[in-house]
Amino acid sequence: MKPEELKHLRRARDLIDREYARPLDVPALARAAYMSPAHFSRQFRAAYGESPYSYLMTRRIERAKTLLRRGDMSVTDVCMAVGCTSLGSFSTRFTELVGESPSAYRARNHDELAPIPGCWAKLVTRPSRFREAQVSPAS
Repeated sequence: MKPEELKHLRRARDLIDREYARPLDVPALARAAYMSPAHFSRQFRAAYGESPYSYLMTRRIERAKTLLRRGDMSVTDVCMAVGCTSLGSFSTRFTELVGESPSAYRARNHDELAPIPGCWAKLVTRPSRFREAQVSPAS
């Protein structure tokens, strides 16, 4: 991949990171990267290992986890605050990435994260599509 293409892909990825709560679709992201939608999708997956939509949803779920840990918003309010329009799709994706429902995550005690600086808490609680952080208990 050419350095210029990587630069444009980073532009689109930065847009997702900044504007995750806005309605973003592949054509809009492709325009930000100065590429056609099909070429953008292929190049984004090649560069970052997942589709633009998956990356966007991971950012949204990451932010949702932070809002749910605060405990002052309902699951529906969190869903809307992170840019999702369907509570069912949000809950399904959240459960897929986190391993528990948004309601269960919100209800759980998160005190173990209190002494951890925010930048480290974000890293430790980052949702993983690849499940590398999830280890099954030994029998």
